[in-house]
Amino acid sequence: MTELSDREAELVSAHEQERPARQLGGPLRLGVWIVGGLLSVYSLVVVFRPVEALEHRMTFLAVALPLVFLCYRSGWSAFLPRLLRRGAAASPPPETSAEGEPEGTRRSERPSAADWLLAAASLAVLVYPLLDIDGFRDRGSGAALTDLDIVAGLALTVLLLEAVRRTVGWSLTIICLIFLIYAYYGAYLPINWTIGHRGFDLGQIVSQLYTGTEGFFGVPMQVAASYIILFTIYGAVLDYSGASKFFIDLSFAAFRKSRAAPGRTVTTAGFLLGTVSGSGVATTVSLGSVAWPVLRRAGYPKEPAGGILAAGGIGAILSPPTLGAAAFIIAEYLRVSYLEVLLYATIPTLLYYLGIFLAIEIDSRRFSTHAVQVDAPKAGKLLLRFGYHFSSLILIIVLMALDRSAFQSVVIATAIAFALSFLDPQHRMGPRRVGQALAKGTLEVLPVTAVCAAAGIIVGVITQTGLGLNLSAIIVDFAAGNLVLTTLMSGIAVMLLGLAVPVTASFIIAAVIIGPALTTLGVTQAEAYMFVFYYAVLSEVSPPTALSAVAAAAITGGNTYKTMMMTWRYTLPAFLVPFAFVLTPNGQALLGQGPIGTVLLMTAVSAVAVAALALATGGMSGWPERALAAIAAVLLLFLEPVPIVAGLAVLAVAVAVHLVRSRRRDPA
Repeated sequence: MTELSDREAELVSAHEQERPARQLGGPLRLGVWIVGGLLSVYSLVVVFRPVEALEHRMTFLAVALPLVFLCYRSGWSAFLPRLLRRGAAASPPPETSAEGEPEGTRRSERPSAADWLLAAASLAVLVYPLLDIDGFRDRGSGAALTDLDIVAGLALTVLLLEAVRRTVGWSLTIICLIFLIYAYYGAYLPINWTIGHRGFDLGQIVSQLYTGTEGFFGVPMQVAASYIILFTIYGAVLDYSGASKFFIDLSFAAFRKSRAAPGRTVTTAGFLLGTVSGSGVATTVSLGSVAWPVLRRAGYPKEPAGGILAAGGIGAILSPPTLGAAAFIIAEYLRVSYLEVLLYATIPTLLYYLGIFLAIEIDSRRFSTHAVQVDAPKAGKLLLRFGYHFSSLILIIVLMALDRSAFQSVVIATAIAFALSFLDPQHRMGPRRVGQALAKGTLEVLPVTAVCAAAGIIVGVITQTGLGLNLSAIIVDFAAGNLVLTTLMSGIAVMLLGLAVPVTASFIIAAVIIGPALTTLGVTQAEAYMFVFYYAVLSEVSPPTALSAVAAAAITGGNTYKTMMMTWRYTLPAFLVPFAFVLTPNGQALLGQGPIGTVLLMTAVSAVAVAALALATGGMSGWPERALAAIAAVLLLFLEPVPIVAGLAVLAVAVAVHLVRSRRRDPA
């Protein structure tokens, strides 16, 4: 696979709301990689030699948080001058170096004294409770914290806010601050207000956030320190063993001869590559450098090509077997196996890709695209030579089906991927590559760790003040107890939240606020959490930000807004199907729940609904038949006998109208 350009690497960070990391060098780079590798080893060992929950999460954060301050720029040196220059109309642009970067940026690659101080402070406030973990836990549970406990807890709060600001920007930092202010000053709100509470002093807030598993070290931190780190290590091993290159080569070799082949190839490659990257925007950018030239040669305009790239990239974190980080949190919240969450996602994933492939088929005719000859080995030859790369992915599912935990399954799959790397001399994983993969596994999880620890502030405050139930009551009351209106408001709220904060954070916040609003009206927890999950992920393709679409437009050079709208069209089924499994009695079948006959029937009906959506958004040229197809899709997604029959009838009328109008336009 080709190396990313500097511009593309910057897009991976900027458009994921993650700030670019420093390019460390020399002994410091080696030291960071050694520490990162050791943290990965610790995470692997803990799977088979478990450590008490609070101790494990504190230890993990004690290593990860200092690395954040060493690996990520503070940004203050750039932010303050911009702030001072704001409003100055004639401010000259900064001078650039020969490489096109602002002059002086390269000297910020080495951590400053302040960065080292923050790293040391992070280590101190997290090692301090570990020296007497039992006594520390007892003081927290008895609300008898010492002054040193409170100071350390407040220091950790400030350090986490700064770590989040460095890695994902100001939005989540400000949200966390608002929650902290609310916890402290809530007593000043009228007690008869729905969100009013008695107020908490610093000791009580620190006790909630710092001394137990309700705050910094809660479920989100547990997920980062177990599931996510293990899967990033697995992804890094796959990457270093040559799996990424194989997945892309196989996708380009599999579809060669039809006009829709280039679009289908890119989508398939995005799905396979996403199992390695685990990130929608990173997949979009990584794939774009290879796929955009192929799409351009096939005759795709810039905006549709960008839409295909973005839709394929975002599908990577909607799809088994890895999904996104929020899926691991669902497993923890529901207290079910990760395999069960994978089953929940299977049918929606099939419907998602069905919608994309149908839209690609329609667009290939609309844009008169053509097949492209790609210099790649034949698919059969690739499978025979490198097909073993699929074995570790399959093994994860098999092991979980045999009642192995997700942790043990992914560790065993990682070991298998490592062993199989020796079948390819070019990607054989000797000691150097193993060390690099282990270090990469830790370094890739640093932003998520900061987000998960800081999200503990929000979850802790919501739990302590009862805000979650109060806000859920507000949503339900505002919707007058109507499930349809509540669900619609919930979807909009999650998408708006996702415009400001990363997917993982938006899911955590929405799950504790919006989840109860849906379950209050009879929706099961699984349906509620999966609904929130899909809309949190889809915020990355939702205007006006649509991060994956922005990244794709930057690669193709297309109009950003038009690329967003094309992406929205390709991903439309993913926006509507979650409403089906929340609003309809048979909707749980789309999560694989219920009798097998019902599951298969509802899946088939939903597939017809997705086809109707594809016809409504591009497969028909006239507005009457498009409107009829859209109505048919909505009726079919009710998943009840009468609406299904009505939907099929309306769809038949739409097709008939389309055929009649087409013959009138073209008698030949």
